[in-house]
Amino acid sequence: MEKYDVVIIGAGPVGLTLSTCLARWGYRIKHIDNRAEPTATGRADGIQPRSLDLLRNMGLKRKIMAHDPAKVYEVAFWDPNSKGIHRTGTWASCPKFIDARYPFTTLLHQGLIERVFIEDIEKHGVQIQRPWTITGFQNDGKDPSYPVEVRLAHVDGTQTETVRAKYLFSGEGARSFVRDQLGVKMIHKDPIAHVWGVMDGVVRTDFPDIKMKCTIHSDAGSIMVIPRENNMVRLYIQIASSTDPDWHPRKTTTQEEVQRRAKEILKPYTISWDRVEWYSVYPIGQGIAERYTLDERVFMGGDACHTHSPKAGQGMNTAFLDAVNLAWKIHHVERGFAPRSLLSTYESERKLIAENLLDFDARYAKLFSARIPSAGEVSGASSQSTCMQENEFVTTFKASCEFTSGYGVAYNANAINWSPDAHPAQHSLFLSRASGTTKLRPGKILTPATVTRVVDANVVHLEQEIPLNGSYRLYIFGGCPKKNSVALHDLATHLSAPKSFYTTFSHQDLSSKDRYHERHNPHSDFVSVCTVLNAKRADIEIADMLPELLARYQDHVYADDVWDARVPDAKAAAHAKMGLDETRGGVVVVRPDGYVGCVVGLAEGRGTVEALDAYFGVLVGRRLGGERSVL
Repeated sequence: MEKYDVVIIGAGPVGLTLSTCLARWGYRIKHIDNRAEPTATGRADGIQPRSLDLLRNMGLKRKIMAHDPAKVYEVAFWDPNSKGIHRTGTWASCPKFIDARYPFTTLLHQGLIERVFIEDIEKHGVQIQRPWTITGFQNDGKDPSYPVEVRLAHVDGTQTETVRAKYLFSGEGARSFVRDQLGVKMIHKDPIAHVWGVMDGVVRTDFPDIKMKCTIHSDAGSIMVIPRENNMVRLYIQIASSTDPDWHPRKTTTQEEVQRRAKEILKPYTISWDRVEWYSVYPIGQGIAERYTLDERVFMGGDACHTHSPKAGQGMNTAFLDAVNLAWKIHHVERGFAPRSLLSTYESERKLIAENLLDFDARYAKLFSARIPSAGEVSGASSQSTCMQENEFVTTFKASCEFTSGYGVAYNANAINWSPDAHPAQHSLFLSRASGTTKLRPGKILTPATVTRVVDANVVHLEQEIPLNGSYRLYIFGGCPKKNSVALHDLATHLSAPKSFYTTFSHQDLSSKDRYHERHNPHSDFVSVCTVLNAKRADIEIADMLPELLARYQDHVYADDVWDARVPDAKAAAHAKMGLDETRGGVVVVRPDGYVGCVVGLAEGRGTVEALDAYFGVLVGRRLGGERSVL
């Protein structure tokens, strides 16, 4: 019987992302999908700014952008008036108060996105088996190392296969066989209240904002306009509501009827279709799985765990983050870096985000589907319709921009997200936003910063310098190197101690294998190290200013000498954006998925490493540190 580290069911965004990560990290994967081919048309199409960061960190962004997707920088709001509809304003898709590298939504059909992942998976030796489906499974424990038996079959029933796995993952979508077999219920937050048609195609129109994302409310109904690649446009068109006298949640309608409705809603503008690539009708329903796993062996993610309206563009983006969250945790358990209890944080972290998404989605869908009063119905608005008071939909949209961009994701305190109250690791050198000693919040994404790489004088994005390689990231903000020389050398000395977190997980073959050209993990697969100094690039001599432990990461030594408009008076902008003292610096621990784990002060003596050992000791489930060593 064949044995695999992970069996993945479903080759949509969540399954492909999980497979991509684990295949790169050397795991043996069985990946099946019940479709004969990848997505051909339609489905999800929006990549939010935070997800684009992630794709770049995975080295996939360029291939995505090579398909020349549409980019949405602004959203236009159209509301009813006496002539039909009129534009009442625009708003940035990702406003400037969100410190985003890519302040736009990328729009590209799901099939093209899937193909980028599939190409990468195949490059790492994994083939998606099509069209195959799962017929049964059980965590019977007959093989302690591969406790899950999985039964698979070709969709035509001509072939069957039984394999064993360490883990089984359902990325099957809303009709998950695995979820049903586990007896996990979907909790439906709200009854279906609206039915929408969605249509991708090439149009002819005099509507002026057809190349922008638009929310359109008229007396004839509502439309959302989404520009797409290859001169296409996607229209979401409301076709039924629970307030209708003949309401039925499973109402269907023809493509031609939906086009007629769109023409009515867009008046006084006209629209016609050169071609329609994809058309579907769907009810807006919300649901969340009671559990994401029962035993930390069989997991679910993506639409198998949460269903919601697609108009906010969150489904695929949430799936990406589900997969990455689980991938690095499986990796750390299987590599012996962490105890199996780490896997319990997958459900607690990602279910919280899904619940927040559903709460937002319910408000958004309800307001989008509601009839907005025309300008003439608003007292005093007829003479100043372009500056009439914002309606509730626009107010909600603006307030939700951080969430929809992906930067609003915030995990609660737990073993991997330090807090001053609940975390078992406590030390006087831990820094916190509450105390004003850092601007960073554990459980949120690392603030972006631009710095100069010393070895080649390239100006780079610090948060992107370490790829998604499954390692923790240790950002040492060294402050002024002359004033902090002792602290930096003490840090290196105590990191080299035999029982420190850094040494505990060092490569066992350091003397026998040449890792001279290994940029990110020359010493350990557990952690990668970056050092950022408050100095001009030309003034930094790595070998002279840094101890050997930090100097061996010479490709990850940076000068904090790039001005940033968000901290215009700072001499060391990256330090300032993190809320760290520009002279004394600090140490930021970032999880493999890019979220801050903890922040520690950089001080002379052993205190900095004591705090870091305490934090990592909780993560890895063993006592770390306690011995002195000298480089």
